[in-house]
Amino acid sequence: MTKGYWVARVDVADPEQYKRYVAANGPALAAFGARFLVRAGAHAVVEGTGRGRNVVIEFPSYQAALECYRTPAYQQAKALRDGVAVSDLVIVEGYDGPQPG
Repeated sequence: MTKGYWVARVDVADPEQYKRYVAANGPALAAFGARFLVRAGAHAVVEGTGRGRNVVIEFPSYQAALECYRTPAYQQAKALRDGVAVSDLVIVEGYDGPQPG
């Protein structure tokens, strides 16, 4: 089964309110076996445009990644983010095919 990923880029306007979103999203993410691979940290924009925060969350499957986003628990957490941050979020299926080399 191919893993699923949330790839998010976020600009936070109100860091204190954003902390409420971060605290609230934990139970929904945990219920679907999510694991943070990237959570803010140093980054360099080498092409295109960037945002202040970059996040990559791994799920056991693409389906789990989709279902987590659609749950009432996550949508309630997301409501805390709305209006205090601008986000781009893409849910993508992992790749298990051939690699370079």
